[in-house]
This record gives sequence, structure tokens and C-alpha cells, in this order.
Amino acid sequence: MKISFSKNFESSDVWVLPFWEGPKEAADLPVPMTGVLDDFKGKNGETAFYYTAGQRFLLVGLGRQDKACVEALRKAYAAVVRAAVSKKLKKIEILFPKCKQKEEFLRGIAEGIFLTNYSFTYKHDTIKEDPPVLLEKVGFVGVEKLKLIDEVETVVNGVHFVRDLVNGNSDDKLETILKAAKKLHPKVKTTVFDKKRIEKEGMGLLLAVNRGSEVEPAFVQASYTGNPKSKGRVVLVGKGILYDTGGLSLKPTDNMLTMKCDMAGAATVLGVVKVAAELGLNVNVTAVMPLTENCIDGKSYKLGDVYRSYAKKTVEITNTDAEGRLVLADALAYSVKNLKPDTIIDLATLTGACVVALGDDISGLFSNNDDLAEELMQASEMSDELIWRMPVHSDYFENYKSEIADMVNSGSREGGAIKAALFLKEYVGEIPWAHLDIAGPAYIPKPKHYNPMKGTGHGLRLLIEFLKNRA
Repeated sequence: MKISFSKNFESSDVWVLPFWEGPKEAADLPVPMTGVLDDFKGKNGETAFYYTAGQRFLLVGLGRQDKACVEALRKAYAAVVRAAVSKKLKKIEILFPKCKQKEEFLRGIAEGIFLTNYSFTYKHDTIKEDPPVLLEKVGFVGVEKLKLIDEVETVVNGVHFVRDLVNGNSDDKLETILKAAKKLHPKVKTTVFDKKRIEKEGMGLLLAVNRGSEVEPAFVQASYTGNPKSKGRVVLVGKGILYDTGGLSLKPTDNMLTMKCDMAGAATVLGVVKVAAELGLNVNVTAVMPLTENCIDGKSYKLGDVYRSYAKKTVEITNTDAEGRLVLADALAYSVKNLKPDTIIDLATLTGACVVALGDDISGLFSNNDDLAEELMQASEMSDELIWRMPVHSDYFENYKSEIADMVNSGSREGGAIKAALFLKEYVGEIPWAHLDIAGPAYIPKPKHYNPMKGTGHGLRLLIEFLKNRA
């Protein structure tokens, strides 16, 4: 997408005019629009086309001026993109709203536009019949270019990178992720363990989950060292279940329909390292991704059997559909021992219980460290990728007692998201750790605001804000 800044409108498919909710002043209008604003209230996201003097205008409502914020602007200008592409318009010019917070407003407007301007399809002959239309040029009128626009574009490109990985076919995911990881950025060092190396390392839980799949597992590390003088390192661990049938604890058909998204955590942490390198952040960060399918076969791991983790703890399998915590456990334990992080954060589409508790918009945050949790909450406020801190109630760990192993892998349904976090906590020791259960926001059932389809890339903007603050 081409981006320009100018003092006056230039030739374009449509000129976009912003209006606050409430009375409209004549000074707001570049051309006479007698009567056209009678029914236009200016509510957030409200849009209307108007044609005069050979020019097409698009009116957009910003909502109440006293309620103006970055998120409101994202949503308003997401509506602009949807309206423009519905008319197959590719070039737009946007009149910048009158305001004092130019940097804040430009961020909201640009993020709303860039995040919404995304498409992914496998439809046949779309090029001939009904090609998806995206904006090709956006002009900002009445505001000078600010440095942040390049950062916004880089971050949003990272979100699209994650969306592409999540939305792609399950059968292609392993190859696609490995290819992307190996060519992530010149300053990123990528290491891939194949099945033999995973066996040598003793990652028994990752290998157990993989038993029912014809696709061999992989264990990927992608490291960016932006501050060589510092020994500190943030390790981001992403759940990488390439497809989840539930194994022998088979999911119902409807629940399996979205399971190609079960590697969204892995895609997100890989995208975070990519963006951190592209922005040149003064921070050291490593993405760790345990990758496997959870499928069904005569060799599938079985309920009642016991497997040994990388940390040497033994786990009795009581639910093969509680596989995400198993692969994460090996990845967390490996990271603690070998990567020596001062902070470790995992992202996972881990539990339906978290979706029941918080819905599709909010991720659950679990942590053993109040300072780290507060850092993530502050990053959430900046990115508006919503998180809510949940308790890590140690008494619930009683549910993991086993008569023949150190623990079972699944407790009772009540408090399921908390219990899943407790399982992971066993593998991080005393290192400051946070777990983000992104099961709701990572893959949405229908378009919403600036998330146009399915995979959202949720978590990337939040973690980039977190790393920026750390840097």
C-alpha cells in the first residue's frame, strides 16, 4: 500500500471527511452539502457516500469528541475501509480530524485502515469473476508525516504475517512455518530440531502427542539479539498444534472445524520476533515453537498411559485433547534450562474454558509475578488487545494428583483455564512467567471491526508494546 501526506486533496477515488457526533459546522465542509447531514449523526463507524461536483465523498462518524481515543479511531476507520472496498475503490484521501493529539490520532486512524485492509482466500477464479479488492493508496490530508507511521506499517505487516499462517491449510502449515522461520530476518538466528533431535533431547510429551500423526514434529527456536551487551532475554513460547482432532478423546465435528488455528500461539511469537528485528528494538527475544499435529492412528498416545517430560516429571494421560499443555510443558522446561530467560511468556489457544469465561474479545492472563503481569496490562492498554488477569489458585492443583505418575494431564472441568495454567506453572520454576490463553480472540467466527476474517493475529501488537517498553 502506498501512503502519502499532503496539505490539500489530490486526485482519488474518494475523499473521506470526518465528523464528530453532534452539531455540524459549515466550516467542517470543503464543499456545500446542504441537507446531506440532516440524517448523518456522526456516531462512531457511521458512514455515508455523497456525490457532488464530479467528486465522491465518504462521510465517517468518529463518535463523541470527548470520548475520542485510539481504539475508537481504529473502529471508525475500519468502517471507512469496509465502505470503500464495498464499492471496489482502491485509492482514498483522508481529511485528518482537527485535534491536538496528532500522533495519537494518526496511530488510531492508520492502524484501523491497515489492519482492516486484509484478505485471504482459496476461491477459484476470483481474479476473473470477483477479485478481492484492497486499498492500494491512502493519502492523509492536513497532517505532516510522523515517524510512527513506518512503525505502524511494520507492526501491521507482522499481524498480516501471523494471519496468513493461521488461515492457511493445516496440511501446509509445518512447511510454511519452517520456511518462514528460516528466512525471518537477517538478524534472526533460527534453529530447527527434527524428530531425532527431539528424541535425543528427551521431549517425551511432545513426542507422545505426535504419535498419531504422519507428519513428524519439529521444535523451532528463532532468536533476535538486539542488545548484545545485555544478558537479559525474553523467551516467548507459542503452542504449535498444527491441527487438533482431540486424539482418542475425539472432538465433535463442529469443534474440529476451527482447529487449524491451534497453532496461533506459535505463529504469533514468530511474528513478534520478526517485527522486533525489523524495528531494531534494543531487546533480546527468542520465539520457541513446539510443532505437531494431534491426530488419530493405531500409534496414538492413549488414555491411562504415562509419558516422561523433558523436565523428567511423569504425566498420566487422562485426556488426549489436553495436548496443548503437554507440548508447552516440554518447550517451557527446555527454555528455562537452555535459554536462561529472565522472563518467559507463553501464548496458546489453550482452553474453551477461557472463552466461556471471557468471550471472543479478551485473553486470559495468568502469572507468577505481579510486576510482569502489570507490564503486560500496560501493553494491553496501549494496543487495546484486551487481557484480564485470572487467579493462579494453587489449591486447584489437587486435581492433578495421579496414583502412578507425578501428575495427570487434565483436571475436572470447573476452572479449566486456571487448572491448565497451573499445569504449565510446574515447568517454569521461579522465573517470572506469564501465560496468555488466546483461545477466544485468536480466531473469530465472523468479521469484527478491524479483524476482517478468522485469524486475527491477536497478541502480536500487545507483545511488541511490551518489548518496546522493555527496550
